[in-house]
Amino acid sequence: MNAAPRLLFADPEGNLYDHPELLAAARLGDAVGEPDETPIPLPPYGRCASLPGRLPVGIDPETGEPVVLEEVTVGDRTFRPVAVGALLQPGYTRTLLPADEPLADAPVLPQWAYTAAGWGEDGPVVWALHTDTRTHWDPARFSTRELPGLVQARLLADASNRVLRQLKVCALEYNCFTSQNTFYCRDEAAIPASVMCNARCVGCISDQPEDGPPASHDRQEDPPLVEEMARVGIHHLRNATGRVMVSFGQGCEGEPLTRWKQIEKAIRAMRADTGRGSININTNGSLTHGLEALLRAGLDAVRISLNSAHEPLYRAYYRPVGYDFSDVEASIAVARKHGAYVALNLLLFPGVNDREGEVEALCELVAKHRVDQVQTRSLCIDPQQYLAVARGAAAPGDPIGVPALLERLRKARPGLVIGNFARGLDER
Repeated sequence: MNAAPRLLFADPEGNLYDHPELLAAARLGDAVGEPDETPIPLPPYGRCASLPGRLPVGIDPETGEPVVLEEVTVGDRTFRPVAVGALLQPGYTRTLLPADEPLADAPVLPQWAYTAAGWGEDGPVVWALHTDTRTHWDPARFSTRELPGLVQARLLADASNRVLRQLKVCALEYNCFTSQNTFYCRDEAAIPASVMCNARCVGCISDQPEDGPPASHDRQEDPPLVEEMARVGIHHLRNATGRVMVSFGQGCEGEPLTRWKQIEKAIRAMRADTGRGSININTNGSLTHGLEALLRAGLDAVRISLNSAHEPLYRAYYRPVGYDFSDVEASIAVARKHGAYVALNLLLFPGVNDREGEVEALCELVAKHRVDQVQTRSLCIDPQQYLAVARGAAAPGDPIGVPALLERLRKARPGLVIGNFARGLDER
């Protein structure tokens, strides 16, 4: 029988240590304790990260109780330790959160999906599931040495294109895989379309208030013209290899449906030129009439993001402006009516999404609208920040665990695809 993983912690300089006595602890919502799930080795492109302003919490092997580690002596050094979590590559879904104790002056953490980690017999381990094993999203295929040359060549051919100018930044500075695909001319390519948004998500990765954490990246500032979006889309649909798809609605923009009239014209131009490949939109589903216009124009795949199917929690996180959850559900229904491939981009947070009431609401939504896919996306946010949002807003019930949540979804909708990436036409 394998020994239980030990506690991982860091010194103030970020050097990692495993504790000689304390076992790894993990958080599920507000509860901290010894994990009852089996961890997996840290994936090859994952990494450990220290959590500033937070003390590590381990498990006393004698009592089984959580212990806050306030001071550590290593050799001739005594220091205040720092809690550690893990950041995982695409294709993995975390099931537990790092166990920590925030100090009074703890900063809000940068927007990453922090995962519980420990030290196993052969190195770091994490509490996560490998939920999408397809190799076209292997990080080894991205950020290659030829990428800068591909970017330069594409921009030389269409130098004024606002879409390409934005994607250059996303591809080379932010290492966005979907943006890079546009220049590799393969699989799913990005077409950022909007600078405006009608939601004020607490965890928005491109727009944060002054007292919030640093945004993961800067939002697009100059919205592209119809012709610029159409040129990028036509080039990709004509020439790309693999799972050929173009997608509106990226992390570097606002809500694409706020520019549905321009996107509609771009889609019609694409489909007037070629019937090849798939046209997808990543959206909050707020403007149902706009989405229906896009579906009539040739949109064939819709991915609607939500953190919950329970309206109070949805509203607390998204803070919608001029729409509500009933509009989101209406958009799911419209996409289904038009025969589009319907995916939910579930912003997953262990200890909240897997509460009994939350599970029931999500299963009901998936079954009612015959959703094709649930893409499990670990929510990138400081865990304490999201727990504060969820208190009093999440549906009642105890957490059943992320693995049990996914199993309940499969039972609610037989044939449901659970993964992390969009499906091409030949995969639907």
